[in-house]
This record gives sequence, structure tokens and C-alpha cells, in this order.
Amino acid sequence: MADTLADLAAQLRIDSIRCTTAAGSGHPSSSMSAADIMAVLFQKYLRFDFQQPKAPNNDRFVLSKGHACPVLYSAFKAAGAIDDRELLSLRKFGSRLEGHPNPHVLPLVDVATGSLGQGLAVGVGMALAARLDGLPFRTYVLMGDSETAEGSVWEAFDKAGHYGLDNLCAIIDVNRLGQSRETELGWNLEAYAARVRAFGWNAVTLDGHDLGAIDRAFAEAQAKKGQPTCLICRTEKGHGSSLIANQDGWHGKPLPEDKAKDAIRELGGERHVRIQVQKPEALKATVQDKASPLELPTYEVGQKEATRKAYGDALLALGNARPDVVALDAEVSNSTYANEFQKAHPKRYFEMFIAEQNMVSSAVGMAVLGKKAFVSTFAAFLSRAYDQVRMAAISNATVHLCGSHAGVSIGEDGPSQMALEDLAMMRAVGGSTVLYPSDANQTAKLLAQLADRQGITYLRSTREKTPVLYPATEDFPIGGSKVLRQSDEDVATVVAAGITLHEALKAYEALKKDGIAVRVIDLYSVKPVDAKTLRQAARETLGRLIVVEDHWAEGGLADAVLEAFTGAREQLPTVVRLAVTKMPGSGKPAELLDAAGIDAGHIVEAVTSLREETTARGGDGRPSENAWGHTNA
Repeated sequence: MADTLADLAAQLRIDSIRCTTAAGSGHPSSSMSAADIMAVLFQKYLRFDFQQPKAPNNDRFVLSKGHACPVLYSAFKAAGAIDDRELLSLRKFGSRLEGHPNPHVLPLVDVATGSLGQGLAVGVGMALAARLDGLPFRTYVLMGDSETAEGSVWEAFDKAGHYGLDNLCAIIDVNRLGQSRETELGWNLEAYAARVRAFGWNAVTLDGHDLGAIDRAFAEAQAKKGQPTCLICRTEKGHGSSLIANQDGWHGKPLPEDKAKDAIRELGGERHVRIQVQKPEALKATVQDKASPLELPTYEVGQKEATRKAYGDALLALGNARPDVVALDAEVSNSTYANEFQKAHPKRYFEMFIAEQNMVSSAVGMAVLGKKAFVSTFAAFLSRAYDQVRMAAISNATVHLCGSHAGVSIGEDGPSQMALEDLAMMRAVGGSTVLYPSDANQTAKLLAQLADRQGITYLRSTREKTPVLYPATEDFPIGGSKVLRQSDEDVATVVAAGITLHEALKAYEALKKDGIAVRVIDLYSVKPVDAKTLRQAARETLGRLIVVEDHWAEGGLADAVLEAFTGAREQLPTVVRLAVTKMPGSGKPAELLDAAGIDAGHIVEAVTSLREETTARGGDGRPSENAWGHTNA
């Protein structure tokens, strides 16, 4: 076996050199340091059915140091999952073997990696999912030493220790050299071990090129109960090639063809070792809760309720109906009302404390294993985990985010707590869905639809209690909107969502008393946006749109509205933006809405100003024949 492992490790190094030299780019040195670790793991410990990569009891492997993917792809080749021709397609256009692992094109991997510091948190989510499902599979996460400088790594170490995840094994490839210099701790293995143990882990330090030591360490990790285990492996970057081993300046650089031939010769020449990765037992999840019909909460029109409370109520209803729903919160569950779910389904609720980056990545780990993961915190603090959200989209994961306490309308807490960029942030995520409900029934109906919506979804909720506008029987298709007020006499359209929709309705009543009619649209679906309704409104109201949002002017509701006219044959409408443009402070919600210029009074002023401009040009402020091709008598 020792000879086979040595041959396999040499082959993994050789193939890492071959494919990166063929590509003309890549990270052979970072791959070569981990080759012995990968050889032992794949040959002796990993249980994985390559014909069924999503089999529920497969062990999971996360390559957190995603730039070292040549060694992973080389292991796939040794296991017969890909052939040599595909291996040599590394980094080429159209290849499944991208420069960092990507499940969009390669189903053999669960998540995208490459933005360092996230893999262990994903592993935490996978290990929690295994425990929830009563499955014995193990999760292995191979990390680089450089990425341990990331705070998100220690969030993950902390949560794994807190939950006692003895089905999780982290491996730190301590090859000492980062991209531009020696790492912070170099080869100080005991410093790594002390930090890991402080978070409740079993730590094993070893020579990462000693196959016997690696074997014994994995065996210890497998036998350890009550604690996760971290293998801290002293390795050499570029190990096996005298030219680049432990040498600066070779990070992210392939060997030229002549040097590659020399290195391959030094490693004993090309070989064709094949391994039989053992398959796991064919087990399925033990489902403890039974599915039942969905019974969403309902609210009476006119009563006041906060949409954040409706989120909690609807999340509980989803949890009651679906055993695959899990909830994660960042220690604000009594404000997001995720605590309602916690009380009813404590085994499916995961407290992530104030560690939003770990929370999002752990949700990704659960989601790629089939869980419907709902993540909640204050909207402002999701910005801290934006890279994790971005990588979740690249991972092809479905994660449902809810951000509460958004905008100046939260009141006295002040700007540090006010999410004013969250809509822009979430709209920019590839393939995302962004919703901003205005009342409790709408919130519940939208959340129910999100459960089966693919990709990253974001629901923005409001702190303040607001009147229920819609009966519980109303439907709210994603991508739609609601026209709440309209007539043939409308001189403009007011577009709003969430808290500002209620201000728009107040403005409508004030304008009506003065004989001025406006259309009011509830744009609850910010992405995708209801282009058809917006274009129709522009045609029928002189091309005048007033967009009111509790958000910075950039990237939010108004920009979503403008996108509805991309490619339209009609003339672009006149869009008046009422948005937050100055840094807010503390105050009552009504005071802050007024100060930001987004309350009912400012909407009335904006409409009146538009009418006065028309009158100054000789019109009467009423719709007439115009460039939008609509005539009102």
C-alpha cells in the first residue's frame, strides 16, 4: 500500500505540472504541496460514488484553497472520473476544469472556491446537515495556510467547536509560502495548533509528506468523538521538484515545457496509477418531521403588523409544512422573528451568533445538500457577508436571505444599523431575486414562493408596523407589481415599495383632495421587475415616473425601474428619484423619512412641481397627446 500511495502522490504532482504547463497558467506549486495528503485521503478514507456525486451518504470534500484545483482534478483522473484529455483541458475556454472549482460546470464538486477563507464554513454547514439527517458521512476541508489570516476561518472554527462536529475534518496545508512572501506563521505548527485547540478542536501536527503519519492522522480524526479534528501538515510548496520546492516566486506560475520535463523526470516519469475510491453505504436521510399542507398566516386588512413579524410567522409555517426547511440567524432572532421557527423546530434551527460570514457559507453547505436554507439578520449586516453571497451564486447554491431593519425608517438606532445599499447589493448578484413587500399578507405569500425559487433570493423587511393593504386571498407573482390607485386622469405615476408605498398612498389622498390624480404602483418585485406594467404606466401618465425609496439613490428601486425601459421603443420616461441622499442620523421614523425627502409631503411636492413645469410650458398639467402615444380627452 505504501508503494501505491507514493506512486499516486507522485502522479498527482506530475499531472498537476502537466495540466498547468499545457494551460500556460495555474498553480502547480500549491498543488504539489498537498499531493501526499490527497493521495492518502482518496485512496484510504474518502467514501464517494463518482457515478452518483449527489448520493446523500457520500463523504464531502471541499477544496477551500481552490487555486490548488490541479491536484483535485488529478485525483479525479486517478479515480477514473475524468480522463487525461480532459485533465489537459484545464483553464481552456469551454472546459469543465476551470481555474478554480465550479459546480456550474463540474458536478463532482459541491461548491465554488477560490475566494479564500470560506471553505471551512461551508464544511460546517455540511457537517450540521449530516447530523440533522442522521447520516454517517464525513466532511473534509483542505485549507491553505495563507487563508487562515481571514477572520471568517476563525468564525468557522468557533462554530464547529461550539457544535462539537466530530464528523468534520479540516486539513491545513502549511507550505509556508504565500503569493508574495512567507505566511504570517510560517512553519510554526504549534501556533496553529494552539489557536485551533482554543476553539474546541482536536489538533494533530504532522509532516505532510510522511504518508504513514498522514494515514495515522486521518485515522485519529475518524475515531475522535465529540470534537472536530484539524490536521496541521508541514509541507513544502512545489515539493518533488528541486527547481521550485520551497522557493519564492513560483506561486501561480506554471513550469515552462523544458523545466516541466525535468521535474517530471525527477519525480520518476509519467505513470498511470488508478485507484478505486470506496463507495459509501447506500443510506438515505432519516426524516424526523413529516410534511404537511402549507398553512400561511393571514392578517386582516387595516390591522398593523411589521413585515419582519410576517417573515417569522411565514417561516414557521414553511417549517411546519416542509421538513427540508432550515433556518439560520445571527443572534437577532427575536428581532427577525426567526425565533418562532426556533421554538417549534429547534433541531432545524441553527444559531450562528454574530458571525454573518460563517452563517451565509454554512447555509451554502446545507443548501447544496438539499436543504431549503433561510438566513436572517439585520439587512445592514448582510453587507459583511457579501463575498459569501457572491460565492454562493457562483456555487449554484439556493439560499434565501431576509434582511430586516432596512432604511432610515428604523428610527433612533442611527445610520450604522440602516441598510441603505442592500437592494443595490443584492440586485447585483448573478441570477438573484430581490423582493420588498409592503404588508404582512404580501410577505407571507412571497416567502412561500421563495422556498422553491432557485438561486440567491433576498427579501427586505421593515421594522415598523404598517397597515395591511391586501386581503390574504391576493396573489403576488414574482416579477409582478400591483397598481393600487389609477384613473384616466393620472398626471404621473408614483412607484414605491415597502415603507414608502404607505407614504405614496398618503400622498395620493392629499393630492386627491386638491383634484390631482396620480397612479400608485407597488413594485414589490425589484428583481425581476415588472417592465410591462411600468411601461404601460409611463405611456398613460405622460411619461412621468416618481420613484420613492428608503435607500440610497444608487442601485435601488429607481435603477430597477429604469432597467424596465432598456430596449423599449418608446422615449425614455422622466424619472424623478426621491431617495436618501444625505447621511441620516437618529430620530423618529417620521422625522427621518421627512429629512430624507421620501415621505408623503415630499411626494406631493414632486407631483406638484411636475404639474407646474407643464403649466409653465403652456399646458394645464393634465395628460394630453404626447410622445408616449396616449391621448386623454
